[in-house]
Amino acid sequence: MTTNEITALQRRIGTDPDGFWGPKSIAACQRHLRRCMPADNPWPRSDSKSLREFYGQPGDESRLVNLPVAGFGLRYGGKPARTLRCHERVADSLRLILQEIASGPHAHIVREFAGCYANRTMRVSTATSLHAWGAAIDFWPAKNGLWTHWPTRATMPIEVMEAFARQGWLPAGAFWGRDAMHFQATQ
Repeated sequence: MTTNEITALQRRIGTDPDGFWGPKSIAACQRHLRRCMPADNPWPRSDSKSLREFYGQPGDESRLVNLPVAGFGLRYGGKPARTLRCHERVADSLRLILQEIASGPHAHIVREFAGCYANRTMRVSTATSLHAWGAAIDFWPAKNGLWTHWPTRATMPIEVMEAFARQGWLPAGAFWGRDAMHFQATQ
């Protein structure tokens, strides 16, 4: 990301535009996205107890639904996706997010779908991944992978993060500084 692009992003999130992405910009971005979130965020905290109480047991496929996505142009492994498997409690919210993104200038992002439900641990930990509940989704991994820092290297648009935040989802890029492809339905 160029200095001008960082400056524009800083203006959008309401911090002093100095062209340097550091701790002040990170905090301002997180505040900005929290302001986008609903006052009564419907999702659980991200601790194991809260997740199990809200979503049930990880890997419980009886709580998954096949969300129709053919109209959004999602592709998985280079092939068109007709459905994606997600937890029944996130399906309506995820559909609204996909509709918003697919109808805007960043529709290409959702065309590079990299997964939702996967009964596994986090890639860098032994903790259960939100994907094991079908409550997380990844988009555009080639430009926004796990170790790619956002926004200096990863290219996930802030508008996509805002669309997820409006539904209460956490965008990993803004809250972890990396893994910008990842969004999860937790507080």
